[in-house]
Amino acid sequence: MDTAADRNGVSGSMITVFVIDDHNMLRGALCEILDRESDITVVGQAADGRAGAECAARLHPRVVILDVEIPGSDVVQNLLTLRQVSPQSRVLIVSMHQDTVLIRDLVEYGIAGYLHKSAKRETLLSAIRAAAAGGEVVVYVSWQEDKRPSEGGRETLPGQPLTDRELEVVERVASALSNRQIAQALGITEGTVKRHLRNIFRKLGAVSRLDMVKRATAAKLIAPFPPQ
Repeated sequence: MDTAADRNGVSGSMITVFVIDDHNMLRGALCEILDRESDITVVGQAADGRAGAECAARLHPRVVILDVEIPGSDVVQNLLTLRQVSPQSRVLIVSMHQDTVLIRDLVEYGIAGYLHKSAKRETLLSAIRAAAAGGEVVVYVSWQEDKRPSEGGRETLPGQPLTDRELEVVERVASALSNRQIAQALGITEGTVKRHLRNIFRKLGAVSRLDMVKRATAAKLIAPFPPQ
């Protein structure tokens, strides 16, 4: 474990980051990359969840970068502990895993983003800045093995075709309606909307509302919507 508590007082636009990853070489390289940025400073690093939580409780970093698979640690428990000891910290997951079920679960637990370790440096930096600014959840995973070209330029997506009702839900999500607004528009309950969303996520292999819309648009299931 290595910390830099003297940096805890960084103010202004500086983004304080704490890194939790059991791979020493990768963790060190990541910290070096981040410290080269003029608006980011690494206030500490740890090799396990317990030590990371103890340091986060003292340093209160703006962003915590957390690996999923740390020996002796459960990622959900690590998230809950970090939220308890440093509630203002945004947690950004960086991992080799790209299991859609795992990612959806972590998004539900309130992570700021999820990046596959194959992400480019620019993607990582953008995600950190978005997390620090309290922006929308950022998800980057490598989906190449899920995408197989088919006739007419339409993607073959994992899962089953969407029903007419599910397409209606996707279209309203694309137009930035909330679950309550969708329920009112379609004359159904919020619980039914949530059930439809779970089914849509599963069928499209999506991990967030934005990802769902992007996938449905790319597959030509819905017409492209202008940026909201």
